[in-house]
Amino acid sequence: MADSRLNQLSALGQSVWIDYLSRDLLRSGELARMIREDAVVGVTSNPTIFQKALAEGDAYDEQMREVLAGQDDLKEVFLALEIKDVQDACDVLRPVWDATKGKDGYVSIEVDPTLAFDTDGTIAEAQRLHDQVDRPNCLVKIPATKDGLPAIEEMIARGHNINVTLIFSLKRYEEVVEAYHRGLERLVESGGDPATVTSVASFFVSRVDTEADRRLEEVGAPDELKGKLAIANAKLAYERCKELHSGERWQALHDKGAHTQRCLWASTSTKNPAYRDVMYVEELIGPETVDTMPQETIDAFEDHGEVALTLEANLDEAHRVFEQVAEAGVDYDDVVVTLEQEGVQKFSDSFTELLDGVSAKRGELVSA
Repeated sequence: MADSRLNQLSALGQSVWIDYLSRDLLRSGELARMIREDAVVGVTSNPTIFQKALAEGDAYDEQMREVLAGQDDLKEVFLALEIKDVQDACDVLRPVWDATKGKDGYVSIEVDPTLAFDTDGTIAEAQRLHDQVDRPNCLVKIPATKDGLPAIEEMIARGHNINVTLIFSLKRYEEVVEAYHRGLERLVESGGDPATVTSVASFFVSRVDTEADRRLEEVGAPDELKGKLAIANAKLAYERCKELHSGERWQALHDKGAHTQRCLWASTSTKNPAYRDVMYVEELIGPETVDTMPQETIDAFEDHGEVALTLEANLDEAHRVFEQVAEAGVDYDDVVVTLEQEGVQKFSDSFTELLDGVSAKRGELVSA
């Protein structure tokens, strides 16, 4: 399997993570196999996947009965189950974390998305998740809302690992990096070691095209402009990443051991069936990045993905795409604001559905 396409991505410096976690994935040994054979070096948990796993099997039944004996709050019941999965996945990935000296081997757990516009609530919840998981290779996910930015800075300043999620805009990305840098500077000032902190900045890719293409269609823009903005957006983010992690300010942090906040490409499955099903993987291959993929994208890429360093190719064209989209009458700033609002809402809706699923499973166990 050494020549598998995922292994080839790894050889080019891109870390392959998966965007799903379940108890069956752990118990079956499939996660361990993917680490061993497919170069998978990280996991980001997904509430929708968890809900499906909870509903379809009995893997959680025994623990859920134990939790329900002393807890009736649905969110707390869910967290008890999820934290066990995250801890176990962290343990499976710990050898990767050790071997890469803390670069990879992470498992992400998400702060309650209903707190996305509550800075203090996010900080308290992120700290609680960090403490309860209690693994050095856990990343707590905080959304990149305006209210999330101070929470990101605070958690970094406390020396905790953060996956900044739901990034759509280049401007917000710059604010995310600024929060990361300020957090590291505060950590250093308080006598902490920045070398112990890891963070990734998760750009949501395919959704940008979903929204932009709809608007391009409305204004009667040329078809060749469709399916271009998402990749251009990610390419310019990576360009900006390299710029922001250079210069005197960053060098001072780097000299003390600070790590670059890597770009992570999320939402890499292709939503439009007219597009190549692996385009959001193929077009964003580059060193010092992470690509987190759902199962169907992994399978498709392993089957027919083309591996080449593409992330820094055609940067001039990426800049031109932004100009052409604007000339066509589509407002990029409004697109990304809309996507952030919808993204938070989708996360919150999924969380609500998840708790409904926990409630349904509780009902099944009580009546059994």
